[in-house]
Amino acid sequence: MKRLLFIYNPHAGKELLKPKISDIVDIFVKAGYEVTIYPTQSYRDAYRKVKEYDSKEYELVVCSGGDGTIDEVVSGMMTRKDRDPVGYIPTGTTNDFANSLHIPKGLLKAADNAVNGVVFPCDIGRFNQDTFVYIAAFGLFTDVSYETDQAMKNVLGHLAYILEGAKRIFNVPSYRIKVCHGGEEIEDEFIYGMVTNSRSVGGFRSMVGKQVVFDDGLFEVTLIKKPKNPLELQEIIAALLIEQIDTKYMYTFKTGYITFESLEEIPWTLDGEFGGEHDYVEIENLRQQLGIMVPAEHIEELKE
Repeated sequence: MKRLLFIYNPHAGKELLKPKISDIVDIFVKAGYEVTIYPTQSYRDAYRKVKEYDSKEYELVVCSGGDGTIDEVVSGMMTRKDRDPVGYIPTGTTNDFANSLHIPKGLLKAADNAVNGVVFPCDIGRFNQDTFVYIAAFGLFTDVSYETDQAMKNVLGHLAYILEGAKRIFNVPSYRIKVCHGGEEIEDEFIYGMVTNSRSVGGFRSMVGKQVVFDDGLFEVTLIKKPKNPLELQEIIAALLIEQIDTKYMYTFKTGYITFESLEEIPWTLDGEFGGEHDYVEIENLRQQLGIMVPAEHIEELKE
């Protein structure tokens, strides 16, 4: 009998998972798995659990929660020499990563995909000594997701992020950063930057470009320059809202390796969680180093 570790965050989303756990486990068992269930108890608990289990214990790890939960599970898996595939049942507020990989939205359909889908070798990001699944970002609004109260996220969803972000729209910090990639050097004042492997960020589709694939060893990078006046700031926000990235206020490019250097320490977010403050950041694409379960009918469009 195959063995499966099921890790879930009991507080993610609107706690929709709880009444479905029995049905989800039934799907796992019918797929031929003996199931160990582990509800997370605290921050970084999923990371610890995945990092520490014995290599002979499980053949598959399935997790359920928001972006923070998948980030912890993947980060834990990336510390292991023997990496088992990861199945994902999204129950968070935005679920950018799951949407990008066409992981079904319904809990039971996602559970079925987790055990009956196919393994897709996905790119993962290294951020200094940490890892991220689909986005590393700094600047404008990046602290919103981890400063927004969980209960508020559960009730209001996207609106919670917008309300929290709107509070600081006219007090935008900027950072002078030297960015190096592919033999090119950029030095400028930025209010926002993101390095992504996703087709949507914060629910905005196509904000990161049209030709996104998940196993090509390349990230999509967007850097937004500091506006000179409130009118320019409004133009930048309008461009983002209509998902137009190619403007005079932004740099956009693809790269597998990039560094950010600044005089001051800048707060970063990794997959929506606080990633620390850094004056030097080195980001590398770890190509095809994580197996993630995806629907068989979408496997070709995810590939290079």
